[in-house]
Amino acid sequence: MRATVTQIGNSTGLILPKEAAARLKIGKGDSVFLTETADGYAVTAYDPEFEAQILSARKGMAQYRNALRKLAE
Repeated sequence: MRATVTQIGNSTGLILPKEAAARLKIGKGDSVFLTETADGYAVTAYDPEFEAQILSARKGMAQYRNALRKLAE
């Protein structure tokens, strides 16, 4: 698929084809993330920083499972 780089005000924008936006499940106003790969960059709707935060939270919840159960009572 081909995308177009264009001038948008003082910024540079990337225009994605409708098919690419549909596959990424993104629409106007959504954020996408650039992840550096060996071949360049990958554009995804996936936020690797958020994933790391979720994994950290899950570890904490597993470690303090009993305390969290007591707090939920």
